[in-house]
Amino acid sequence: MSEVLVIGHKNPDTDAICSAVGYAEFKRLTGTPSAVAARCGDTNDRIDFVLKYFGVPPPILIADVSPKVRDVMQTQVLSVPPGTSAGDALTMMDDTHIRVLPVIAEDGCCQGLVSVFKASKFFFPDSSDPMSSRRILASVRNLSRTLKGTMLFAVDPDREEDLVLMIGAMKFDSFARRVQDYPREKLVVVVGDRIDIQMLAIQRRVRVIVITGGLPVDPEVLSSAKSNEVGVVLSPHDSAATAMLCRAAISVSRLLDTQFETVRRDEALSNAKRMAAAVQQNVFPVVDEARRVVGMLSKSDFLKKIGRQLILVDHNELSQAVPGADLVEIIEIIDHHRIGALTTHQPILFRNEPVGSTSTIVADCFFRSKAPLTKPVAGLLLAGVVSDTLNLNSPTTTEKDVKVLRKLERIAEVKASEFTEKLFESGSVLTSRTSAQAIATDCKEYVERQMRFSVAQIEEIGFESFNRQKHEVTAALEAYRLSHNYFFSALLVTDVVLQTSLLVVAGPTDFTSQIHYPSLEPGVFQLEGVVSRKKQLLPYLAHRLENLG
Repeated sequence: MSEVLVIGHKNPDTDAICSAVGYAEFKRLTGTPSAVAARCGDTNDRIDFVLKYFGVPPPILIADVSPKVRDVMQTQVLSVPPGTSAGDALTMMDDTHIRVLPVIAEDGCCQGLVSVFKASKFFFPDSSDPMSSRRILASVRNLSRTLKGTMLFAVDPDREEDLVLMIGAMKFDSFARRVQDYPREKLVVVVGDRIDIQMLAIQRRVRVIVITGGLPVDPEVLSSAKSNEVGVVLSPHDSAATAMLCRAAISVSRLLDTQFETVRRDEALSNAKRMAAAVQQNVFPVVDEARRVVGMLSKSDFLKKIGRQLILVDHNELSQAVPGADLVEIIEIIDHHRIGALTTHQPILFRNEPVGSTSTIVADCFFRSKAPLTKPVAGLLLAGVVSDTLNLNSPTTTEKDVKVLRKLERIAEVKASEFTEKLFESGSVLTSRTSAQAIATDCKEYVERQMRFSVAQIEEIGFESFNRQKHEVTAALEAYRLSHNYFFSALLVTDVVLQTSLLVVAGPTDFTSQIHYPSLEPGVFQLEGVVSRKKQLLPYLAHRLENLG
């Protein structure tokens, strides 16, 4: 099931948070159980007051929804420790239909990759070197384990050695001559029930004899082997199969590809895809911050559909959306702002209404569908409405906002007028935050005539806080403009009691000179009766841009 994030714009205001929580609840009640309220920015004092007042936890913080490696990686990691035999590793790969296994040490880190291709180069060596096909790199114990045999006796059975395979399937005299051609301490003699060959190998004091066919061992042979410190292993297979399997006893640590790429689980999928396209490696260990393996990523995993969908509330422009919104599927938009330039890959539900608050639209969804609306959620939606409409005093207020707010008052058992007073007394952004933080708390980016600019709004009770730090605010606004390469940046400081605002603008003089409101000082204007960024200020600023020619 896909994760559905209901999320507001960057630098969320009260309406964005409340509508996200409310609409996520509505979606869960009406058939989308995976809907989760989210936010892509910090809350402020007023949002914290609202959430605490109605006893609702804040939405989860999602700073970026770009597809990550963790979204498509395989979390069930099939791996082997370094001491595993190649035979066991190949059996695992064959049983699970995979071609590469990570070799993981006790600390959880990957030592390398073992692949069918790498193993094949060992099992089918260069024909110009006959000895290479008889080489066994293994311990006696691994040899016995790979053969699924029985180790009757061995000295130092866990020591990994470079051994030589010899088949005792010739005449006694021929074997006696040939066995002298190799270092005795390296010989692994594979033999059937020929006691004469067995005893000669023991007298020669070879490293180990492997008796094939599951045949019993003569007590005298075993006793002599122990006396001469010759290992004895019983194999249930015939000599041909035994000889083949002996080479598979090699430890995977001997077959490792130690030159390999890894990816981090939090790495952007697009970055991992570019890296993978540039190398021949097909499977990549996924590691955490301590380099421990937490998953595997194959090139085919890049084709997986990302299990994350977005529902945007209180905005409809990608410039205001959570980073990465353009890389995942947007399935719905619920908003009350102007329609910006946003395209989707398929038709979606887009509910955009000229009302004063997105919370109004969300509440109406509950009322239309008769979905149960709890007191806490009704309270949050009430807070969203009074915050965005200044308790129905904003010019954006509609008759629908009025009707919805009255219903929410009854369900939440809260009087909007009394709550509004508490809301705007809950904290001054200019007092509780630095000037740089304050101007970015509720800031939105716009594009007009191919020029990018930002407009922020702060709602205060009176202008005392602003007047005390207007020079710091002006400087912070100019720094913000330059850091984002905006044509201009504006800040609307609104007195919610007097229903009037001050406008601070950082930008080129040929633009600021176009602002015809009374200027209190350079870059600061008095906007009598202006309280709405959306309906009053933004259209005015757009018109000023048009006059630039």
